[in-house]
Amino acid sequence: MTEQPPTAEYRIEDLAHLSGATVRTIRAYQDRGLLPRPERRGRANVYRGAHLARLRQIAGLLDRGYTLASIKELLEAWDAGLDLGGVLGLVAEIDGPWSDEEASRISRPDLAAAFGGTSDEEAIAEAVELGVLERIPGEDDEFLVPSPQELAVAVELHSAGVPLPAISGHLREVRGQVEHIAARFLDFTTEHVFQPFLDHPPTEAEAAEAAALVRRLRPLAQQTVDAELARAMRTLATRYLRHHLSEALPAETPSAEAPPTEALRSVEAQSPRRPTGDNTEREQAGSAGAGTPAEAGAGSVPGPRAAPGPLPVVPPAVPDAIADPPATPGSGAVPETVVLPAEAVQAVRALVGAENTAAFIAAAARREVQARTMDALASGGSGTTPSD
Repeated sequence: MTEQPPTAEYRIEDLAHLSGATVRTIRAYQDRGLLPRPERRGRANVYRGAHLARLRQIAGLLDRGYTLASIKELLEAWDAGLDLGGVLGLVAEIDGPWSDEEASRISRPDLAAAFGGTSDEEAIAEAVELGVLERIPGEDDEFLVPSPQELAVAVELHSAGVPLPAISGHLREVRGQVEHIAARFLDFTTEHVFQPFLDHPPTEAEAAEAAALVRRLRPLAQQTVDAELARAMRTLATRYLRHHLSEALPAETPSAEAPPTEALRSVEAQSPRRPTGDNTEREQAGSAGAGTPAEAGAGSVPGPRAAPGPLPVVPPAVPDAIADPPATPGSGAVPETVVLPAEAVQAVRALVGAENTAAFIAAAARREVQARTMDALASGGSGTTPSD
């Protein structure tokens, strides 16, 4: 199009025709400060060649992907007499890609084949809404894939059995958390790195320096997130896996290497106990205050005495008092009696039978101790069993 002389004068309709913008758009640009106000002559507004040039600048920047807000900042810098070369370079660096990943295309049949061979229009619509897929104007059988890696993750999760709605919901949740991390990183770098460039219109040299800093810092956010995600997954995945495997394994039976007595002692430790010289003294003290089943109540287990002292030894006739299984010969372990809630003992007895009740409780306690030890090791602890 032939350049118009700067002294040319236009009505708003003529300016719209020459610039390609609508009258409504021109007025909106004026209201937002992107376009200077026209000269008023009587009841008419007169626009000049500078207005036409500005409208063409705005159109060119919009075509390059700039927002109206960033365009306003650029034009203000230009009006202040600054060279826009450095400023445009800085804006281009910020607006540029933050990943080396390149977009690709996928046809509708290939997309259906990747997700089990059936086209799901509702899932496609949700993927478009999330930006995982983008529709291509005029091509209904092909989609743009901005991030092939993200689509590949969805394909793998679906092939592993995850439903498409669950994948979409997971992506929405992760995206919100990642956007929070990105905002936090930008706040951090703005405060400590870019603040000197923001308190005044940057010169060309300052804009070039800021653009170089953006190039240097661009990969740091992803590197930090990658490292921290790997650390968290290593710690939590180990803990989760061991926890769920311990629940899936059958209850272990007592062995000579780890007598059940040692596991049951952790339960008994909540009650005060005086060390005694031998087992005979403890049995005598227990039989003196054990009481009778009638005194304790039907189906109940006698509790420890109010005053500090040894736990009473409950006679075998009391159904809910669980004694240790016989100690392994030569192990040096001394059998002890542990008082448990009557409901727990009755539930175990109904599950495994009376003859296996003591062994089951001992194995369960031992497995809990092992699980807590593994948790402590996985979280970087010393490997000691947590007390709570």
